[in-house]
Amino acid sequence: MDRQLTLMVVHAHPDDECLSTGGILARYTEEGIRTVLVTCTNGEQGDDQGGVKPGEAGHDDAAVAERRLAELRESVAHLGIDHLELLGYRDSGMVGWEGNGHPDAFGNVPVETASARLAALMERYRPQVVVTYDETGGGGYGHPDHVQAHRITVAAVEASGIPDKFYYTAMPRSAMRRMFELMRDSGVDLGDFEPSDDFGTPDERVTSTIDVSPYVERKLKALQAHASQGDNIFLLRMPEQAQQLAFSHEAFERKLCKVEAPDHEDDLFAGLRDA
Repeated sequence: MDRQLTLMVVHAHPDDECLSTGGILARYTEEGIRTVLVTCTNGEQGDDQGGVKPGEAGHDDAAVAERRLAELRESVAHLGIDHLELLGYRDSGMVGWEGNGHPDAFGNVPVETASARLAALMERYRPQVVVTYDETGGGGYGHPDHVQAHRITVAAVEASGIPDKFYYTAMPRSAMRRMFELMRDSGVDLGDFEPSDDFGTPDERVTSTIDVSPYVERKLKALQAHASQGDNIFLLRMPEQAQQLAFSHEAFERKLCKVEAPDHEDDLFAGLRDA
């Protein structure tokens, strides 16, 4: 191998790194693989102290961003991530929020502008494996910043030609159904959230399932580090059995593979370790 084995994960906001990729970041770091987390926005549209929402009196975008980036660094320490790279774009907020129209919002940045910056990071770190969301922002989530993260990562992968393998995070529908059934049976209040039948990733699209069960506790600590957003992270309120189900495996859809690897993998670096 002519370069250090490296995993690069691209996420939209502080706290996104925990759920779908916290386990692989912890696992591969422990295995001696260099891990790089790229966070695209500063999270300005998150909750302020006391749960104050964007647009409400007392919400301070700058203070929220400062707090969330500090929480991100604590999360990174729990997961053992080697390198954190901040693109520093402004959080766009959820679909339909006033923040969507801000000229500096990440969702409004030209793809070629942001992707060039990401491609430069790929040139610096030379990752064999890159992970981000699918075209829906992750299992149908649709958040403008998640969709934009997808777009710029696809563009950077294509422009740089560096990664040997490229993945989308996946939430297998069958696993999601089991998790929500378990939560309901345990009396967890999901509020207004009611997953549709097509919520998540069709099982047939999942190519890679990684066992990260030894790292569940570290994922939980990383998620808890994002305390300012705790009201929005219902997974922290799940019973232990549901948390184990949700956090012990991470699934992915492989979109690019330049090496020989099995159709269904249990290692994102399959085909690369002895290359």
